[in-house]
Amino acid sequence: MNENLIAYLVAYVLGGIPFGLIFGKIFAGVNITESGSKSIGATNVLRVLKEKDPKLAKKIAVLTIVFDVLKGLLPLVIGKTMGLSEHTLWAMAVLSVVGHCFSPFLKFEGGKGVATGAGVLGFFLPIELLIALIVWFVIAKVLKISSLASLLALLALVISSFIVSPQTNIHSHAPILIIAYIVFYKHIPNIKRLFSGEEKKVI
Repeated sequence: MNENLIAYLVAYVLGGIPFGLIFGKIFAGVNITESGSKSIGATNVLRVLKEKDPKLAKKIAVLTIVFDVLKGLLPLVIGKTMGLSEHTLWAMAVLSVVGHCFSPFLKFEGGKGVATGAGVLGFFLPIELLIALIVWFVIAKVLKISSLASLLALLALVISSFIVSPQTNIHSHAPILIIAYIVFYKHIPNIKRLFSGEEKKVI
């Protein structure tokens, strides 16, 4: 099998591992896909588990973020050391986010793609990710709405990518825009709740 195809498959399958669900079941005995937003991401982990044990919920949420970031980042680091092309690495980045948002282990349901997206985009665009994290922190601290903080941070990253890295290493912003679209698409229910004033504060 072509090594690029193997890399794509690995990126997608690893991206699809639902760490939030796994950690919720192991450490709290709770299936987070049956409560809250039913997402496998850290926000829903925190929302669902804090009703049972607030301190434990925070620890599991942080653990979920770390592993969701790493499952996107590590395949890229390994691929880079193996000499895979930049085009292949960018395709792997997109597939990691697709795997998280449309997991093969969850009948193609999944999370919102924020942490995994941050992991893969940070690999290529560390300065832009830092800008996005600052935006996320400020919005989250002031408004305490995770989805809004994530969406505005995503917007900041996309805009800053055109300013800081107008010429990416593949001379295209297409992978960045594809990842941004996927994350935006998965947040449509949150956006509807934001406009209706029903989005809950979880931070």
